[in-house]
Amino acid sequence: MQGLLGDALRETTDLARKEIALFRTEMSNNLRSLFLGLGMMVGAAVFAVVALLVLTDALVKWLATVVHSEALAALIVGAVFLVIGIGLALWGRSAMSLSTLTPTRTTRQVRQDARVLSERVSG
Repeated sequence: MQGLLGDALRETTDLARKEIALFRTEMSNNLRSLFLGLGMMVGAAVFAVVALLVLTDALVKWLATVVHSEALAALIVGAVFLVIGIGLALWGRSAMSLSTLTPTRTTRQVRQDARVLSERVSG
């Protein structure tokens, strides 16, 4: 009886160590995703600032020259930068959502291990 209890205790300890290692690995990957998202947000901010500068310059040139094409070209370039900035911001925000940071594999593994342990104890 003591041998069975000792084996069960050892297996439980090993299982807990493995679960903690899985949790650490998964959280490390999730943090990497978080930092990637932060990087995308910084990139979005850079593009947004550039867009504002170009759009401002375009507006000034347009107002100064009224109908010339230089202003229209600057507006097009500014709009493209703005679209890129919005795209990066959306991508960065989705990379930082809480659902991508949840340790789903660890949760699933712990549930499965609990089920197996309860089957062993009852069976």
